[in-house]
Amino acid sequence: MTTAPLIEMKNVFKQYGNGTVAIRDMSLAVEKGQFVSFLGPSGCGKSTALRMIAGLSSVSAGTIAVNGHAPGESNSAADIGFVFQEPTLMPWATVFENVYLPLRLTGISHAEAKPRIEEALSQVGLSRFAKSYPRELSGGMKMRASIARAIVTRPRLLLMDEPFAALDEMTRFKLNNDVLRLWQEQGLTIIFVTHSVYESVYMSNRVVVMAARPGRVVADLPIEGSYPRAEDFRATEAYAESCQAASKALRGTLDHVDIDH
Repeated sequence: MTTAPLIEMKNVFKQYGNGTVAIRDMSLAVEKGQFVSFLGPSGCGKSTALRMIAGLSSVSAGTIAVNGHAPGESNSAADIGFVFQEPTLMPWATVFENVYLPLRLTGISHAEAKPRIEEALSQVGLSRFAKSYPRELSGGMKMRASIARAIVTRPRLLLMDEPFAALDEMTRFKLNNDVLRLWQEQGLTIIFVTHSVYESVYMSNRVVVMAARPGRVVADLPIEGSYPRAEDFRATEAYAESCQAASKALRGTLDHVDIDH
C-alpha cells in the first residue's frame, strides 16, 4: 500500500483575467520529506505555482491537493508555512511580536505561544533579538525573523519564494545551511523557488525546471548527494554534474517558449 504524496498537482492551469496563461497543464507530486527547488527564468510561473499550492491564488483548471485537502482549506492551511521574497515584517512590532502573529491569528494566547516563539527564534539564531525592531536588523536577520514566523506554527510544508535573492553571497550561503538544518531537524517538506542553479542543486534532493510562456515542467532532476551538506559538497563531482544537468535543462527552456502566449 503506497502513501499518497503530500502535494499533488494534476493538469493545473492558471489564466488571469487579461487572458495571460501563467501555468499550463502542470502535473507534479511531492513526497513527504523532500526538498524540491523550482528553477526557471523570470516569468515562468514558479511563484504562481507556489501561491496556488499555498491557497493564496486560485486554480483556473485542474486540481491541487495538499495533505489530502484543497489548498487553503482549514485542515491544510495550518500545515503550511510561507516565506516571501521580502520579509514583510510589521515595522512597529518587535521580532517576538512579528513571530507571534500567525499564532495570534489562530487564537493562541500570548502566554501559551511564548515557548513556541522562543523555540522558533532559537532555531534561527535570533534569541538575543526578540525585543529588537525590524529597523534594527540586517537583511539576513530580517529573513531569519520571517523564517521563524513561518515555522512557529510547526507546519508540515514550508514554501519559500526566492527568500535570499536580495542578500549578499556569504549571508545567502549561511542561510542555505540554516534552512537545510531546519529541514532535517523538523522533518519538513520544502519547496524552494530560486533563479540560481547552484543554490537549487546545493540545497535540494530534486530540482524541477520550469519553462515560461506559459509555465510548465520541462525537467525533473534527482540530485545525488548525502545530507547534511556543507561547503565541501560544492567541490564534489556529483555537485558539478548536477549543476551541469540543471544548467542544460534551464538553457533548454528557451526552446519551450510559446510565442502565442
